Amino acid sequence: MLEIRGLSGGYGATQVLQGVDFTAPPGQITCIMGRNGAGKTTLCRAIMGQIARKAGSITLNGTALHDLPAHEVPRHGIGYVPQGRRLFGPLSVAENLEIGLMTRGKGAATRDRVLDLFPRLRERLDQAARTLSGGEQQMLAVARALCLEPAVLILDEPTEGLQPSMIALIRDRIQALKSTGVATILVEQRVESVLQVADSVAFMVQGRIVETVAAQGLGPRAAQFQTYVGV
Repeated sequence: MLEIRGLSGGYGATQVLQGVDFTAPPGQITCIMGRNGAGKTTLCRAIMGQIARKAGSITLNGTALHDLPAHEVPRHGIGYVPQGRRLFGPLSVAENLEIGLMTRGKGAATRDRVLDLFPRLRERLDQAARTLSGGEQQMLAVARALCLEPAVLILDEPTEGLQPSMIALIRDRIQALKSTGVATILVEQRVESVLQVADSVAFMVQGRIVETVAAQGLGPRAAQFQTYVGV
C-alpha cells in the first residue's frame, strides 16, 4: 500500500502541496480529481521524487520513499506515465520497452505479458515511437511502465486528446490490472471515465486532499464534482 502523510513541497519557494494525506490500496483504482492548478501533477511528481519535499512522508508497504533520489523510486516498484507520455521518440517500440524492463531487471516473460495487454504494439516493435499515433504512443507509455512489474502505477491524464475507441481500450486495460494487485493512481478530468473505473475518488483543492469517497456512491451529478471539479 502506498501511504502519504502530511506531504508538503513544491518548486523552489513556491509550495504547492499543503500537507497531503493520501492512500492507494493494492488492487484498487484511486482517482485524483480537481481543477487545473490544484496540485494533482505535482503530487504525482512528488511521489516520484521529482520535486523538493519540505515535510511529510511517502511509504510503500512500510518502506520510506520520500528521501530517495528520483532514479531510485521506480526501482522500488512505482511506475509513472506522465502527462504528455515522455517517450524516447527516436527509439523503437522494443527499445522503449527494454528501458522499462532494465529498471528492475525484468526479462522476456514480463515483456510478453505486457504485449499481451497491448497486442498492437507487438506488430510495431521495430517502429520508432515518434511515428506512432497518439493512442499507440499512450499504449507504449503505459506498457513501458508495466515492464517494471510495478506495485503502484501512476497515470496522469492518460486519455487526454485520444479518440473514444482508444480511451475505451486504455480504460479496459487499466481495469484489467486490478486483478494483479497493482495499486493504480489515476489523474483524470472526465467524470464519466472516472465513474467507469474508479474504486474511490480523492478530490484535491489548493494542494490538499479535501475529501475521498467511494466511487460506487457517486453519480455524474454528485455534489463533489460540482464543488471540486466544475468551473
